[in-house]
Amino acid sequence: MALNYLWIAFFLIAFIVGLVRLIVFGDMDVFPEMMNATFDSAKTGFEISLGLTGALTLWMGLMRIGEQGGMISVMSRLIGPFFSRLFPELPKNHPAYGSMMMNIAANMLGLDNAATPVGLKAMQELQSTNKSKDTASNAQIMFLVLNTSGLTIIPISVMAIRATELAANPSDIFLPILLATFFSTIIGIIAVSVVQRINLFDKVILAYLGGFTALIGGFIYYLSTLTKDEVNTVSLLGANLLLFLVIITFILMAIRKKVNVYDAFIDGAKDGFKIAIKIIPFLVAILVAVAVFRTSGTMDFLLEGFRLVAEFLSLDTRFVDALPTAFMKPLSGGAARGMMVEAIHTHGVDSFAGRMASTIQGSTDTTFYVLAVYFGSVGIKKTRHALSCGLIADFAGIIASILLAYLFFG
Repeated sequence: MALNYLWIAFFLIAFIVGLVRLIVFGDMDVFPEMMNATFDSAKTGFEISLGLTGALTLWMGLMRIGEQGGMISVMSRLIGPFFSRLFPELPKNHPAYGSMMMNIAANMLGLDNAATPVGLKAMQELQSTNKSKDTASNAQIMFLVLNTSGLTIIPISVMAIRATELAANPSDIFLPILLATFFSTIIGIIAVSVVQRINLFDKVILAYLGGFTALIGGFIYYLSTLTKDEVNTVSLLGANLLLFLVIITFILMAIRKKVNVYDAFIDGAKDGFKIAIKIIPFLVAILVAVAVFRTSGTMDFLLEGFRLVAEFLSLDTRFVDALPTAFMKPLSGGAARGMMVEAIHTHGVDSFAGRMASTIQGSTDTTFYVLAVYFGSVGIKKTRHALSCGLIADFAGIIASILLAYLFFG
């Protein structure tokens, strides 16, 4: 529903601004430019979607190897003790634990197709313990915010788009996205815990949160001591080495379980092909709307306002060019993806704005979409603090993305 309103708003605002430019300023080229932009962006959306086919086919195939090799089960066991503390009202050994852990593990690996079904199943199982069926329970809210914060290890779709756009190194945003999603998840957990009065000083919670935070903080401190060229070297080497280690780990685990690795890859690759083809109309639709919005001059007007404020505060204004992706991220994943592609086309795939927009795109999930789908599946109407906590996590992820982009690509 949010995307529907956004799509209509883009066209109506663009039309009104176009009329103002025509009538008040006598700009005779505004509507021809807007129409040309619709055709160009439709072509671009189609070409990008087709270009995604190879990358998505590859990574979805590799993810299926990891799934059948038991990687999701391993990750579920690793985060099990932590989960039991985050959901104090949920009985021990409740079936929802298994579904929730599989959902989070699948999301971390970029397995959206596997994550959504088990996520909906987890929400239904949590509903069985919910005393007020039309009101979100504490456990359901915590689970939803964990989803919206979007903790991701492998940002498949973002890397795929960057590869399609001929980035020098499509995976150079791997570490910034990993760090940004970590911060959004941590802040999301803290926000929900404060509202629900969950004891964050529990030994197990402190061990998990403190351990990961210390590890991430130490890594960021190490990067801050390096020169820009050294940071780029560490980022590129670390990202690609980690990604290749993930692939090797998946293959070795699959071999250990006597999985037919080749067949598993082909099975997952088929899903990747279907996804690439499926997103064509969605990507074309949003890119056309964004192109009209930008060509009318509305986007430039908004960005100039933020640029003036940033200049007044003596801030580096380069981040402003990536803000459209940040604005759309909580509302619509498709719109945010379109804004990311627009930034890449306008400024360059390896530009500062292109890399920052890519990092923002991978930093969180789409709060309004996740809230509508997950709560709608069980008839929840009163969401309580779910939306506010989800948006807090989004904001943390966006701020972290901006700061990390300066650190890595400065």
